[in-house]
Amino acid sequence: MMISNGIEDEEKWLAEGIAGIQHNAFYLHRALDSNNLREALKYSAQLLSELRTSRLSPHKYYELYMRAFDELRRLEIFFKEEDRHGCPVIDLYELVQHAGNILPRLYLLCTVGSVYIKSKEAPAKDILRDLVEMCRAVQHPVRGLFLRSYLAQVSRDKLPDIGSEYEGEGDTVMDAVEFVLQNFTEMNKLWVRMQHQGPHSEKEKLEKERNELRDLVGKNLHVLSQIEGIDLEMYRDTVLPSVLEQIVNCKDELAQYYLMDCIIQVFPDEYHLQTLETLLSACPQLQPTVDLKTVLSQLMERLSNYASLNPELLPEFLQVEAFSKLSNAIGKVMEAQVDMPVVGAISLYVSLLTFTLRVHPDRLDYVDQVLGACVKILSGKPKLEDSKATKQVVALLSAPLDKYDDIVTALTLSNYPRVMDHLDAGTNKVMAMVIIRSIMKNKSWVSTSDKVEVLFELIKGLIQDLEGISTDELDEEDFNEEQNSVACLMHMLHNDDPEEMLKIICTVWKHVKSGGPKRLPFTVPSLVFSALKLVRRLQGQDGDVGGEEVPATPKKIFQLLNQIIETLSVVPAPELALRLYLQCAEAANDCDLEPVAYDFFTQAFVLYEEEVADSKAQVTAIHLIIGTLQRVNVFGVENRDTLTHKATGYSAKLLKKPDQCRAVYACSHLFWVDDQDGIKDGERVLLCLKRSLRIANAAQQMTNVTRGSSGPVTLFVEILNKYLYFFEKGNPQITASVIQGLIELIKTEMQSDNAVVNPVSDAFFTSTLRYIQFQKEKGGAMGEKYDSIKLGG
Repeated sequence: MMISNGIEDEEKWLAEGIAGIQHNAFYLHRALDSNNLREALKYSAQLLSELRTSRLSPHKYYELYMRAFDELRRLEIFFKEEDRHGCPVIDLYELVQHAGNILPRLYLLCTVGSVYIKSKEAPAKDILRDLVEMCRAVQHPVRGLFLRSYLAQVSRDKLPDIGSEYEGEGDTVMDAVEFVLQNFTEMNKLWVRMQHQGPHSEKEKLEKERNELRDLVGKNLHVLSQIEGIDLEMYRDTVLPSVLEQIVNCKDELAQYYLMDCIIQVFPDEYHLQTLETLLSACPQLQPTVDLKTVLSQLMERLSNYASLNPELLPEFLQVEAFSKLSNAIGKVMEAQVDMPVVGAISLYVSLLTFTLRVHPDRLDYVDQVLGACVKILSGKPKLEDSKATKQVVALLSAPLDKYDDIVTALTLSNYPRVMDHLDAGTNKVMAMVIIRSIMKNKSWVSTSDKVEVLFELIKGLIQDLEGISTDELDEEDFNEEQNSVACLMHMLHNDDPEEMLKIICTVWKHVKSGGPKRLPFTVPSLVFSALKLVRRLQGQDGDVGGEEVPATPKKIFQLLNQIIETLSVVPAPELALRLYLQCAEAANDCDLEPVAYDFFTQAFVLYEEEVADSKAQVTAIHLIIGTLQRVNVFGVENRDTLTHKATGYSAKLLKKPDQCRAVYACSHLFWVDDQDGIKDGERVLLCLKRSLRIANAAQQMTNVTRGSSGPVTLFVEILNKYLYFFEKGNPQITASVIQGLIELIKTEMQSDNAVVNPVSDAFFTSTLRYIQFQKEKGGAMGEKYDSIKLGG
């Protein structure tokens, strides 16, 4: 209730003040219109007396001040026109000093002073010195600040600067600088003193009010930066030391932070670079609570932008040792601010690293030094759990990846993994994903086993369970994405030298084999295919394995592959392991290694017998075995017979009759391989096809018994197509009469009383007949062959 009363009172006081200004402004305008100087001075002094109030907050006082300011601009125009009031400016300067109250007197004096300087009847420096000294008479913080702000405003375009019309004899740039610096110093003292104006209980409110007035003080630094005559030498020897002295001596957190920020923002980057030591030396002397991380971060950002836009200036950065100066300054700030939170310290080093990467990208020792400093900060502390701090560490570790577009460069930084060790398990994984995405995006090849070792140490959060997190607690979708990324990563590890490539594969295997049953199904296939790619490159080499130092040979790699695929038994993932064994068998076939290929097929059959229980999985598996076996040509008669016998035997033992039928007729291809001499056993092909027909027939009868109607003739049409295939390939056992008989059988089945109309199988059969007709009409040798097949109506 008291607060609302205070606000109402303030509004009332402001309204009274505005009313007073408006009332006197009315008479002032009348006096100006009638060119009555005495009346104009009288009412302007009364109008300005309203600014003597102490009851308004800075925000409300500003409203009042702006009303008065507008009237002063009008008054200044009147003062300039001597023919209107008939009083020389020097006399006018004396006259206004007779105003009764100090505040109106000084406002009028500043207004006339502005006109006096413009008249050039006296040196600008003398008038400015006179005004800045006289303003000391007002020591009330708010009233004094606004008065000096007015002085800065009216004098800013009348400073004796180089090239300025007010650069008279003896008037130098130094006079302009001294005037602005003196006004700045006095304003800052008033601004700092504001904090002691009210009761301690309203400290927060006072700080907020002070913050609103900061631009009045900062404007002086902006004016300084606009003075043309301030060259680097003057800035280094006079301006910067004076401003820093005031900042350090005021011992006020708000003022120090704001003014340091002002210096960085308003003065040229070139000056900052050349005065870096002076500027940075002030930082440890500031109050411990000043937010120096933001100040230094902004300075480094300014300098790095400057370097990016002016690459020709990079030698200057080395010459002034910018990196070491910034690095030392950060170290001293850490010592001075012992309570600085980890997030603040790390964010400082993120800025330093960004600066280093942009200004000295070739200096990896600098980059590693920054990372080393972060390790020092983090060591001795528990794993980071502060989300802001971990975010900063991720930014720190991501910066080199973004800059170099090449993980290999980051892998040479000795402190990189040491920083990652301080992350909690969750963030460690996030960072590991950032690393992998960087490699994939930039297509960075990692080409030595040593670098692969470092890389997999960095991403260990994805390839094994870290402390405190088990795979059971993970979100399945995230987990799958992570593991797929690791699998993709394996294809970015490559070296043209087979020896080194084998070392890389062994290094990866060492890391991923302890990944646990959930990870292995993702990582093993990628590793197997990387190894098989190496095998293909080594095709034809057949050295025996006898010790560690033996060169990379297919045999040695196949032994490793056997171990790798065996680990899938802990998952268990029999279908995946079976597919990988068959891939290895095919590769061994291409290397002409019969015993190795046979061993892989044996492993596949063992898995099929003992592990693959699901009927659908069995169907898929047996077709994979048949397809692979058909492509393999390395086996002698005995081994091939053993394997084909196994395949046909398992085909006939599948659970469902249609699956049996299809697997058995697929086996017919094992005895007739078109692109290869030797395997063209027409009789066994016919046996397979007849056997599949019997099974199809049994399936039809079973459907008849169980459902009261015969099923579709799809199986028969599929078998007919197999007959046609071998008929065309020249299998002597497959004759036109056999095909004729099968066509008649299908037609009979379709016309029987129990037949169910099935559009799919009917269309399939019609298409097959159309194909036969097409071959008959085509003529030539194939046409003659088909000619004896009668399709009938």
